[in-house]
Amino acid sequence: MQNILLLEDDETLNRGITLTLEKAGYKITSAYTLNQAEEYFLQLDFALVISDITLPDGTGLDFGKKVRESGNTYLIYLTALDTEADIVNGYDTGADDYITKPFSLMVLVSKVNALMRRLESSGEGAGPGFRNILISGNLQIHCQEMKVFKDGRELSLGKKELQLLVYLWENAGQILSKENILEHIWDVDGQFVDDNTVTVNISRLKNKLETDEIANVRGLGYIWTGSVTRK
Repeated sequence: MQNILLLEDDETLNRGITLTLEKAGYKITSAYTLNQAEEYFLQLDFALVISDITLPDGTGLDFGKKVRESGNTYLIYLTALDTEADIVNGYDTGADDYITKPFSLMVLVSKVNALMRRLESSGEGAGPGFRNILISGNLQIHCQEMKVFKDGRELSLGKKELQLLVYLWENAGQILSKENILEHIWDVDGQFVDDNTVTVNISRLKNKLETDEIANVRGLGYIWTGSVTRK
């Protein structure tokens, strides 16, 4: 049974999420403040953290950074902050998903199940395709180590960004629709994900790589225009 830490200050919502995820077969530890969550996180091992952002004693973004720095624990933000800037800030802390309120509990369960399947199938949540070195120009992906290098310098990419880059490279020269990307990277039906999710992650990835080789084909999707080899 996978352990999940839930940080949500709304008691009614916290209780509803807890009961729903417990029925789905997960063990839930509920926290209502940042201090509580940080204490639990230090004491116990969690496969996933689900965190609100606006909390009575601070911001969940700070807690999210600690979660990401600690290792391979998955991180989902669950928040009413829904502007593009908010979403970018969330993913910048290394979030694996960003869900805006109001939301469907069944959609949340679907997303949690998808992350847990990825964790179980890969052992570390890396997902398919992480087995060798991919090279495109001055960029390299060391898939087994989940690291990306540019001119020998390691870049800081989140899990979703790395998975997205691998997917683009494995399909270099092919146009990938938003729906394809959502299904492959987020493992859920695109209608349940914020419309900005793919756009925001593509933009952040391009900025971190400092590349124009991720092209937007208007009305169709995205394509990696460079050549990719395996080592």
